[in-house]
Amino acid sequence: MPRPRIKSLMLWIAIVLLSPMLITVALPKPEDTPQSASLAKQLLVASPDMGDPRFSHAVILMVRHDNDGALAIVINRPIQQLPSAKLLEALGQDNTGIVGEARVFAGGPVEPQVGFIVHSANYHRAGTIDIDGRVAVTTNIEILRDIGHNQGPVKSLIAFGYAGWGPGQLEGELALGGWFTVPEDPKLVFDSDRDKLWTEAMAHRTIPL
Repeated sequence: MPRPRIKSLMLWIAIVLLSPMLITVALPKPEDTPQSASLAKQLLVASPDMGDPRFSHAVILMVRHDNDGALAIVINRPIQQLPSAKLLEALGQDNTGIVGEARVFAGGPVEPQVGFIVHSANYHRAGTIDIDGRVAVTTNIEILRDIGHNQGPVKSLIAFGYAGWGPGQLEGELALGGWFTVPEDPKLVFDSDRDKLWTEAMAHRTIPL
């Protein structure tokens, strides 16, 4: 499966240096999303017949889905793993005492200059959206510092960019068989081998809406 060809992660995220936040996309509060119709607790798994090459074999974590559209993050497009201190330095942040490694993913084709931290729900601060009590998304850049000081979530991944749909667009793609849905599972989100995640997720697929 082709992945984005990026010579340098530093070049890829350089535009983020201009912003004190990882992301400029407004995420909704959980109560803003109608739970009866929302797929926000699901994974989308691209059908083998997916016609859009940007989403070939993609596995996507749904963050928001309501009458205004949908926002989701691709979780099986790893770009690079690098020291957390180097990532914070690239973002123009203090990296004093930062340890550990950061997994960086291409989260989708929309606004690849903005970032999200997908993480276990044991962590919460301003800018955190709890998806289902097990997986959450935080947009506050301070989470990177907390992770680097071993005070952050137990599990996490960093994604730049997202997948977005307008009103009714995702529903149409589901009806045409472009996607399968899979109940969100932290093991799939964080632990599974990224090269095998699509195959593993397909084994858990449900009938599209």
